[in-house]
Amino acid sequence: MNQIERLPFGSTGHQSSRILFGAAALGAMKPARAEQTLQLLDDYGLNHIDTAASYGESELRLAPLLQHRRSDFFLATKTGERTGDRARAQLEASLTRLGVDSVDLIQLHNLAQEQDWATAMGPGGALEALIQAQQEGLVRHIGVTGHGTYIAGMHLRSLDRYPFASVLLPYSYSSMQFGPYAADFEALYERCQADGIAMQTIKGIAARRWSDDDPDRRFSWYRPLRDPEAIARAIAYVFARPGVFLNSTSDATLLPTVLEAASQPLPAIDDAIMAADQEAQGIEPLFVRDHSDDVLLD
Repeated sequence: MNQIERLPFGSTGHQSSRILFGAAALGAMKPARAEQTLQLLDDYGLNHIDTAASYGESELRLAPLLQHRRSDFFLATKTGERTGDRARAQLEASLTRLGVDSVDLIQLHNLAQEQDWATAMGPGGALEALIQAQQEGLVRHIGVTGHGTYIAGMHLRSLDRYPFASVLLPYSYSSMQFGPYAADFEALYERCQADGIAMQTIKGIAARRWSDDDPDRRFSWYRPLRDPEAIARAIAYVFARPGVFLNSTSDATLLPTVLEAASQPLPAIDDAIMAADQEAQGIEPLFVRDHSDDVLLD
């Protein structure tokens, strides 16, 4: 099998596979199924794992792999807590569940709401506690993540407050059709490129939110693309932007398709091709400003 390209993960010093393993996919898996899924990381050369305290059993499912191969992976997790004491406690719980002494990246998870931002960034907030944990060697780097049409602008505010090592946010042809989000995304991208900040993207192969009459089994909170050629074009759209990374979907049934596409030469795309896919695949924005701008899960 072809190995997926690796790029510098911002200024961390790590060469990360351009597809990051979104370990939310492990959240509800039995151990044997998780072991089979994790074999795909070796098959395609993935060396960066992105999990979170809120991803069900994900951290526990990663522990057997990390027990003997911790140094093979850049390991990232997240905390959704906003106060310092609670963020510290959740980080310590994650280290225990993962069976590791430290993580490479701890991320303030879904920091999209004003009050959450003020608490996390303020005195006694989560950021203060994570900086302390970094000084103690429990984490190497600190990042920030989020959803919705305001998140690129929020990330810029976060970077003005603290030099985060990474950001994570939605990026797809569909999301970039909303002008205000596209403008904020471009400004954030330029900032990340200039300052050596890793940009992780999510929802690259999302089609739309589920409707009540969808017959498909639901392995993620949104309906993903399933046509392999459309998936390849969606990945090509993300990879056409230099330096960005794509987190794999939480729908593990699509992981082989995503990894196979990303390991091969990607198809040529342009706006007309992507617009045609949007119509043919029934792609709709996942986030509509001031209407459906947030979710609870990645």
